[in-house]
Amino acid sequence: MSQEAETRTCTYDPLIAFMAKFENVRATDTSTDPFEGLSVEDRLKKHIVDGIKKNLERHLDLALETYPPLAIINEILLDGMKTVGELFGAGKMQLPFVLQSAEVMKAAVRHLEPKMEKVEGSEKGSILLATVAGDVHDIGKNLVDIILSNNGYRVVNIGIKQPVNAILDAYHEHGCQVIGLSGLLVKSTLVMRDNLLEMNERDLHHIPVILGGAALTRAYVEQDLRSLYRGRVFYAQDAFEGLRLMEDLSAASEGHAGAPRETASEEDAPVETPRVTSHRLPDTDPQLYVFTGVRSDTPPADAIPPLPFYGHRKQTKFDIFEIYKYINTVALWRGQWQFRRQEGMDNLAFNAWLEETARPIFNRMQRELASVMRPRVAWGYFWCHSDGNDLIVYEEDAKTERMRFTFPRQSDLKRLCLSDFFLPVGSDRPDVVGFHIVTVGDEVSKHERDLFAQGEFQDYLYVHGMGVETAEALAEYWHKIIRNELGIGGNDPEELKLLFSAKYQGSRYSFGYPACPNLEDQAKLFELVKPEEIGIELSEEFMLVPEQSTSAIVVHHPAAKYFNIR
Repeated sequence: MSQEAETRTCTYDPLIAFMAKFENVRATDTSTDPFEGLSVEDRLKKHIVDGIKKNLERHLDLALETYPPLAIINEILLDGMKTVGELFGAGKMQLPFVLQSAEVMKAAVRHLEPKMEKVEGSEKGSILLATVAGDVHDIGKNLVDIILSNNGYRVVNIGIKQPVNAILDAYHEHGCQVIGLSGLLVKSTLVMRDNLLEMNERDLHHIPVILGGAALTRAYVEQDLRSLYRGRVFYAQDAFEGLRLMEDLSAASEGHAGAPRETASEEDAPVETPRVTSHRLPDTDPQLYVFTGVRSDTPPADAIPPLPFYGHRKQTKFDIFEIYKYINTVALWRGQWQFRRQEGMDNLAFNAWLEETARPIFNRMQRELASVMRPRVAWGYFWCHSDGNDLIVYEEDAKTERMRFTFPRQSDLKRLCLSDFFLPVGSDRPDVVGFHIVTVGDEVSKHERDLFAQGEFQDYLYVHGMGVETAEALAEYWHKIIRNELGIGGNDPEELKLLFSAKYQGSRYSFGYPACPNLEDQAKLFELVKPEEIGIELSEEFMLVPEQSTSAIVVHHPAAKYFNIR
């Protein structure tokens, strides 16, 4: 469905087609003019709130007969965006539709800008945005950029992997008022702390700082980091909390208010649980995992699979539509695209609404991205043994040590360690371990960047989610291939969706998760399976590039399941 044909009404619970069948929601009659009988001001607000691009320029030109361009932006269009924010905050508007409204706002400003002169002080405020050093994730930061820039703020977005010197230089160069730092990794929270300490050292604590990212908590920012930074530092759980903070900071700088108002406690805040990709660190510093106690009582596997081959191989030819079958739509629709169940909806109604709303988008994305995705896999099998908390990988002779991985052990519960799932040193035969690394290529990232630059914000969100989840789907698909090569695939469920809950023998553990938290081990994986041959590189922080990539150690033991370490 084209955006121009969209005639959603977001001043009520915006559940569009499906919820229109319920008595408390009226259906939109697309055969009539949705703007009929409205004043020019209300027409423009409706364009924004409902995300309608059709006839936008005609209505803007009509408004120009009465209002100067800057007044149209500040007094009419931004009032529409304020309504969008209120609807989102009340749970009555979904994120994809917020982004569609932002698209219309950007298109309107683009149409009006040539007709007005730059007025000094016309911006509401300014912020320098950056993803901190070592972190390649930018979806959260870019959503903040979209919301702030389309609510009247000047945003200087300098991208990913930014060291503190580059952040501060750009802040001064562009004359910004606030610094906003983003990051997905637990390690990024430590980089943020170091950045604040550096700002203290440079006597730059007059600069307000807003922090956001999946690994951050409100308590960490508002208690720990506030105790360290001599200036003002704030936590933004999402883009709209960032908007509220910017409103307060801008008002305070103009002498209209004091410090930003207190936000809700973490217990009261809405829970956001985006699905993470496998290169994200766990929500605890892996350096804390140092327990090396007694081995668990995990028994040896009844049978050791024959080695399919020794060493590594690669696969570069795939039917992308076969890979699409392995996409976890719950993770994509609810996690990546953030379609949420609305108040009063039971699971049956919500699932039906998702089929009505998200399924067509999913089908369109599959078609449009089929030529963009570049799925590739590197994988391999090796002889091995365990030695306490270590996994020893052998040369082809199954005797000469090639490398070791050291894994953390639970200090309580079952005292599990990933090494426990392999035969110990001294056994009368070697064990077998698999590794794989998959990617859907950098082309989808480039496509994302183009959409963002063009102001196609809704599709930017959809494409990012598809890239991440297609990489996960490829990992799920290839794990199934590995199980078949190891001869343990006979226990796989017939129903694909059961794969997402690991209803099969063995498990795959991605580096950066609790069982194998050290991202530095990616360097050893690179030595084993040579992913450079399929276009994957390792960043200085041991993260996979392209972002839409994931790696894993594959364990065949029947008792191998996911576990936490604490």
